[in-house]
Amino acid sequence: MYYVSTRGEAPRLNFKEAFLTGLASDGGLYVPESYPSFSTSEIASFKQLTYQELCFKIMKPYIGKSLTDKVLKDIIAKAYKDTVFTHSAIAPLKQLNNKQFVLELFHGPTNAFKDFALQLIGHLLEHFLKENKEKAIILGATSGDTGSAAIHGCKNCKRADIFILHPHNRTSDIQRKQMTTVLDKNVFNLAIKGNFDDAQAIVKYVFCNQEFIEGKKRLIAVNSINWARIVGQIVYYFYAGLALGAPERSISFSVPTGNFGDIFAGYVARKMGLPVDRLIVATNKNDILSRFINKNSYKKEKLVETLSPSMDIQISSNFERLLYDMHNGNAKKVKQLMEDFNKTGKLSVSATVLKKIQALFFASKSDDKAIVKTMQVMHKATGEILDPHTAAGVKSAYEFADKISSPIVTLATAHPGKFPVSLNKAKLKLAELPDSLAKPLKAKEKFKILPNEAAEVISYVIKNSL
Repeated sequence: MYYVSTRGEAPRLNFKEAFLTGLASDGGLYVPESYPSFSTSEIASFKQLTYQELCFKIMKPYIGKSLTDKVLKDIIAKAYKDTVFTHSAIAPLKQLNNKQFVLELFHGPTNAFKDFALQLIGHLLEHFLKENKEKAIILGATSGDTGSAAIHGCKNCKRADIFILHPHNRTSDIQRKQMTTVLDKNVFNLAIKGNFDDAQAIVKYVFCNQEFIEGKKRLIAVNSINWARIVGQIVYYFYAGLALGAPERSISFSVPTGNFGDIFAGYVARKMGLPVDRLIVATNKNDILSRFINKNSYKKEKLVETLSPSMDIQISSNFERLLYDMHNGNAKKVKQLMEDFNKTGKLSVSATVLKKIQALFFASKSDDKAIVKTMQVMHKATGEILDPHTAAGVKSAYEFADKISSPIVTLATAHPGKFPVSLNKAKLKLAELPDSLAKPLKAKEKFKILPNEAAEVISYVIKNSL
């Protein structure tokens, strides 16, 4: 298995090389040259597998010869052991009614879906750095959940220092404290005076300007620009689909998303043979993705702070991977589209490409009022307390239910206890918080506030890295 850049000018790499590289040198994202696919009979044979066994089946074709089967199985076993994920099912399904389900992806160490991929990434990184006798600087930006999942996944990697950028005062207290109360010497939290898109832009700039890194060091991406993040998330689509009757039965998914990574994993699952009927893009008021899918208008607008901060994003990094695939691997066209977007702040595609996208994707947005109402309605109807992101997904799932014949699974992306402001507005109260959320609230914090300038971040990294 080899990987190529969506913009066509970076080297062709194997899995290990693509993983350690992250963002391609031409500014594009790495994607497989071709996608592996399973037959209906192969997918049917997966039904009795544990989550860990299924993970191996899904990941192996993407890994190729970069890892032996034994090492990959060991990494998967460490990532999903019962002391890391607290629910025996890893990703349990709950039924809301005869058609609607939620897939709980918040039973990992930081109570968010990002744990699924980032626990894998921590162990992959430790293995590859040791194999290469290298050290690494891990750099990432977070709108709330990626940062803490990256820190908890990678903090035990002795060969790496971790620098996570978050928008100052624009995450929930618990989201911030899950990052800033990790006091390990190799963990550095940077609060950027800007929004998530500003922090993400700094990370991209640094990856395109790595001259400051010397010797046997690597700059590692843990955001969903790293292909390993997508691979780790494909698994739970198969897991949910199999539980609900696949491959004999089609399944649809509603995904609260800002950066398009999680829902792109569902798109890849479909390419691999999972019978996915529809994928629903659920956004908040920062609705660049729903505007594009419904109106062919991918246009950057002013970012709005909402009750669902992990979706407060106006530039969706993984959207480029979809553009590449929908243009049949035409890297030259994708490069042109992305360069035009960088210049003008807007992008549109041909009627033919839009039709292909709309044949698979539905999309809608939810403002804070609608999210709070959904939280209230679902609690009254089912007893479930949803976090605001999941509530947006459930609202969109119900909105399109009449147009979809298959069961609809909404990805429950975070534990509701991470968002007390939303719970208060919905007049809902949890019986108790899990320790992973309760303990950081009382712990000492450590973070550095920096201006929204790449040079300041680079200077800080130089002074504090290995």
